[in-house]
Amino acid sequence: MNGPADSLFRMRLLQGVVLLVFALLIGRLAWLQLFDERYEEMAKANVLRHVVLYPPRGEVLDRNGEFLVQSRECYDLMVIAREIDKRGFDTVRLCEVLNIPIERVRRELANARMRPRAPRLVASYIAKEDKLRFDECNFRGFYTVYRTVRRYPRKVGGNLLGFVSEVTAEYLKRHPYYQAGDYVGLTGVESAYETVLRGNKGVKIQEIDTHGEIKGSYMDGHYDSLPDPGRSIVSTIDARLQLLGEELMRGKVGAAVAIEPSTGEILMMVSSPTYDPDELVGRQRGNNYMRLLRDNRHPLFNRAVTAKYPPGSTFKLVQGLIGMQEGVLRPSDLHQCNMGYQAGKLKVGCHAHTSPLNLRYAVATSCNAYFCYVFRDILENPKYGSPKKGFDIWREYVESFGFGNRLGSDFLDEGTGYVPDRAFYDRRYHGSWNALTLLSLSIGQGEMGCTPLQLANLACIVANRGYYYIPHIVKKIEGRDSIDRRFYERQYTKVDAKHFEPIVEGMWNGVNVAGTSRLAELPGLDVCGKTGTAQNPNGRDHSTFLSFAPKDNPRIAISVYVEHGGFGSETALPIASLLEEYYLTDTIRRVELLQQVKNIQLPNYAQH
Repeated sequence: MNGPADSLFRMRLLQGVVLLVFALLIGRLAWLQLFDERYEEMAKANVLRHVVLYPPRGEVLDRNGEFLVQSRECYDLMVIAREIDKRGFDTVRLCEVLNIPIERVRRELANARMRPRAPRLVASYIAKEDKLRFDECNFRGFYTVYRTVRRYPRKVGGNLLGFVSEVTAEYLKRHPYYQAGDYVGLTGVESAYETVLRGNKGVKIQEIDTHGEIKGSYMDGHYDSLPDPGRSIVSTIDARLQLLGEELMRGKVGAAVAIEPSTGEILMMVSSPTYDPDELVGRQRGNNYMRLLRDNRHPLFNRAVTAKYPPGSTFKLVQGLIGMQEGVLRPSDLHQCNMGYQAGKLKVGCHAHTSPLNLRYAVATSCNAYFCYVFRDILENPKYGSPKKGFDIWREYVESFGFGNRLGSDFLDEGTGYVPDRAFYDRRYHGSWNALTLLSLSIGQGEMGCTPLQLANLACIVANRGYYYIPHIVKKIEGRDSIDRRFYERQYTKVDAKHFEPIVEGMWNGVNVAGTSRLAELPGLDVCGKTGTAQNPNGRDHSTFLSFAPKDNPRIAISVYVEHGGFGSETALPIASLLEEYYLTDTIRRVELLQQVKNIQLPNYAQH
């Protein structure tokens, strides 16, 4: 074996390995210097602070220019753990200056140290006065970020306007625009028009020295961007009417909705019980939210657009209209009512009134028997061959009135109500059913379910003689010429306009001549109305009333629904009538009735 040759080979191999290692090191350094930007960014992060500039949120006004929602100035306290003075800082002093609990500061500092370079929110809702005192103290590592928070001058419309809250981790996954610490509208108008109201964030890049002191703007602000303020919204709401509606519904559970028939603009939307929207702003927001969440009357639930109620006798209007359109009913047709309708062992009771009676008088007196006859005639119409086919046709008509589907309003949580279909009854009765089986539908009972918004929309349909505009809450958006086109388009029912006149006359007679709605009369205003008493297996019956006025060229259509309120004329009617009087005359002369309604305090049936 050649010894010197072997030694030379090992030396050359070692030299090759050394050269290779050096080549790799030089290549890596070249890559880092010339191509890899990560370390440059990390270096910048050591001396640059990106401060988010939050835009002021758009304000909300009522239809007359009165503020419903405004924004006020406040600040968030932020911390970057690595910039805190390593010799420590006066925690007690910080808490005294900003009026925040020391436990919260200690907890957030512990969380901040887990990511020492990242900004961490310490406290929200810092008042301007506290912020100015904070600026004088120079707490290294801490800084404030400008915010706006909501305030509600009228303190009305909690469910209607909705509230703003910090984004959750789950929300961030679905909406990449937002970052931790951002706020978003979660319900009501705040949610439906979030992208309009929120504006767009800006950013300010600050240079920070090794001691955490701000040296100035990076590159003289060349890379800064200003926030774009949110746009203001003019709502369709009449603030004074909304306030009165909430006063009249206090102590009751239900909803009241008023709409301008000629436009579909929602004049008032009351869900009762409601809450003071200011309760969901500020540092006590979390405690107040949990208290409202535990309330067994569910004040956070917007009954006006989401609750599902049987329409009761107000639904008789729809039966009469379908009957006339289908040719099985003429306004002059007479039907007997002997305290109700009876077919074999089946009995639907009714109250005392003149018999026989025609359609107009049946509407005015809310006769159950009359509309049982009409409903049977619709389903048993010979041209359809079977009650099941007749039921399918009836259902199509009902859906054309906006029942069983969302109306398409600008409320994201709008409910559909419920109109049963043939498959539902086939399952329930194993395919063996007929018109008598479904007779409760004739008077708005049984499986029918409607939202108060749908019932107010029914009042609009009758007022307009056959069509409606999709109900909506926004009248104008700052910087835009118009709102969504769909709110300007007429939605027609399957019933011809000529068939609405007998129904309108019956509603007018019920208020102004003789019938169940006499208390709603307002001399000279030609009020039309229809009472409803919805049977309820879990306590006292529900009270409902729908109305519009004046009879011709109506300015307001309204529906009031009060859970466990008894007869329609007992609770819902006086509430609706007072609201109509106030809106149409700008005053209330029936002071005694006003006080009586305010004094009605219904038991809490929420456990049912």
